Amino acid sequence: MSRLWDRGAPLDQRVLAYTAGEDHALDDRLVGHDVRASVAHAEMLRDRGLLAPDDCAAIRAGLEALAAEHARGLWRVELGDEDVHTALERRLTERIGAAGGRVHLGRSRNDQVLAALRLWMKEEATALAAAARAVAAALGRVAAAHPEMALPGYTHLQPAMPSSVALWAGGFAAELEDDARGLERSLGRVDRNPLGSAAGYGTPGLPIDREATRAALGFAATQEPVTAVQLSRGKAEAQLLFEVHLLTQDLGRLAADLVWFASKEMGFVELPAAMTTGSSIMPQKKNPDLYELARAAGAVTLAALVEALALPAKLPSGYHRDLQRLKAPLFRACDLARATCDLFTATLPDLRFVPERIALPPELHAAEEAHRLVLEEGIPFREAYRRVAARYRGS
Repeated sequence: MSRLWDRGAPLDQRVLAYTAGEDHALDDRLVGHDVRASVAHAEMLRDRGLLAPDDCAAIRAGLEALAAEHARGLWRVELGDEDVHTALERRLTERIGAAGGRVHLGRSRNDQVLAALRLWMKEEATALAAAARAVAAALGRVAAAHPEMALPGYTHLQPAMPSSVALWAGGFAAELEDDARGLERSLGRVDRNPLGSAAGYGTPGLPIDREATRAALGFAATQEPVTAVQLSRGKAEAQLLFEVHLLTQDLGRLAADLVWFASKEMGFVELPAAMTTGSSIMPQKKNPDLYELARAAGAVTLAALVEALALPAKLPSGYHRDLQRLKAPLFRACDLARATCDLFTATLPDLRFVPERIALPPELHAAEEAHRLVLEEGIPFREAYRRVAARYRGS
């Protein structure tokens, strides 16, 4: 099976297995985006007189048919293809003949994959923002189900001040809304058209129109100059991953509270059986595995962020194959964040707080008592603080 760079000599299969790695499998999620970018590129070539209208029509119809068949599971990117670009062009040429070989004029796999990835990232950031807001809405339902229920507020894992289920849920919901806004803001580096930069130095001698592909694909701007495109690799990915990590970190802290609240010692929360698992040796156990795994998700997204930052850090300018390894951490972290959000959205409304297990000891009102002394007697706060502290030390 030949690839887009094929020179006629056979490729050692060990080299193919190592260089392609899991990339062909990862590229399966880029098929629709690569088709969309390829159609925009072909129509630009047609409008610039570089591709016959009939060939452009055949290319568009062939690519759209391939995308539809892929969506139905009728084919997948194979190791022999190496990547989505070869998989599509090979199948397209088999289907429409020589016209399929004309679609690659004026581009390289380097700008081609980046266009598909950026289209995917725009879609994914929007979906993740919606998922974060769905968790926030689920927390709103938790608060609404327990409108007057008190809850101790903790500092240093010690009871500190009075709180409530509504305050507890509302705090997390506000942060998740902020995470959603952060994900949307992360698109600044993503929303730039790389097509036409080719291997990093443009397309000398070809009168291509980069603005046309920008408009067709809905990018906010065209990335200029062409040499900046490869220098930007990893930055958009890292910026998105940073926001993904903040999201999973907030979900992890929410999960940590739920594991703690559901413990036998606390007993503030009852987890329905559908949310828990059992032990292979202890028949009585009801384990909050879902939330424990969610608590650990931030470690995975942090590792992905570090990968994205480290991969391009010491590279010289231009394209390097090292950049291929950006896909795996990007997809892995986004998939985990989305799955975690979906599970929280589904399970949080079934939480039940147990009022008979929730007690607010008198000392939780100590700060309020100090404030009352200041208001009633006009004494400095430090004096009020000392009086209240002495009362509780003596009790």
